[in-house]
Amino acid sequence: MTARAQRLARGWTGAGIATSFAVASHAVAGGQAPAPRAPGGAPPPGPAACHHGAMTPPVADHLLPPDPVGEPGALSPAEPFELPAAGPAAALVLHGFTGVPHSVRPWGRALHGAGVHVSGPLLPGHGTRWEDLAGTRWEQWRDHAAAHVRRLRAEHDVVVVCGLSMGGALALHLAALLPVDGVVALNPALSVVSRTARLAPALHRLVPSVPAVGDDISLPGVTEHAYPRTPVAGVAQLGRFMVRTRRLLPSVTVPVLVLRSRADGVVSDRSHEHVLRSVGGSVELVRLDGSRHVATLDRDADVVHARSERFVADLVAGTDPVTGRPLTGRPLTGTGPVAGGAR
Repeated sequence: MTARAQRLARGWTGAGIATSFAVASHAVAGGQAPAPRAPGGAPPPGPAACHHGAMTPPVADHLLPPDPVGEPGALSPAEPFELPAAGPAAALVLHGFTGVPHSVRPWGRALHGAGVHVSGPLLPGHGTRWEDLAGTRWEQWRDHAAAHVRRLRAEHDVVVVCGLSMGGALALHLAALLPVDGVVALNPALSVVSRTARLAPALHRLVPSVPAVGDDISLPGVTEHAYPRTPVAGVAQLGRFMVRTRRLLPSVTVPVLVLRSRADGVVSDRSHEHVLRSVGGSVELVRLDGSRHVATLDRDADVVHARSERFVADLVAGTDPVTGRPLTGRPLTGTGPVAGGAR
């Protein structure tokens, strides 16, 4: 390691690490380092973690704050949830990169209120310490979620996979490999805003983590309880996962509902454009005018709930939620490696 790289690799704390990541990016690429921002100046662009768009206040990285809902016996933010229902439909609801089930719990409660059995798992590498996510491979996210799909498929006639950000991309990924009946993807992460994220595979040993860029929410005082730091190795895994998922989109033949915030500091418009252009089944795009990336906790949460409930109800009734036409037979997906056990 050069002396310059050694200086970059040590002593990076607080807001300065975002600038240091940009400096390291230029060093690896062979370019000139940008000048550090002046005190009080606009923050420089950081590396994109899929699930966030604004800096999270620093908190202890080994503890998660209590659930602020205030209900008796409220779950902690990282606690997975299972909401049983006796009806024919089940929904798997997936959180995003560096996030926890807290971010999608209101979504799950709304579906449960409509008679849907809901499962909200904690994905591997999440809800503990950011270092755990640094050592997690994207296949572990897939395999963990796939196990839940298989369980719900064995118990229910209709299974829908819903997800926020990386969770939305994971929902599409699973629909290409497993026999599900529909997908609701909220700001799915198939392409991120930051251009520095693509350098993560080369930089993660030099720059282990960067400040979190969570809570891209327009409502004041609302938090998703994401990690206070973002592991660069995890960003590299996210990049590999997004590439693989984009390639699988033509194999998604079930109805897809895409819910897309007009203002999103995390996921680029290329994400939903990939879905609209490439999926093999019917797809509908619904714009969310009042929310940012974490729309499950933002001003359009009621729209997310209502459209998702209607989507599942149509599937239960045997109707394509997008076209309004009768559905015939089982989905044609489910022929990939996860269908019989991941490899």
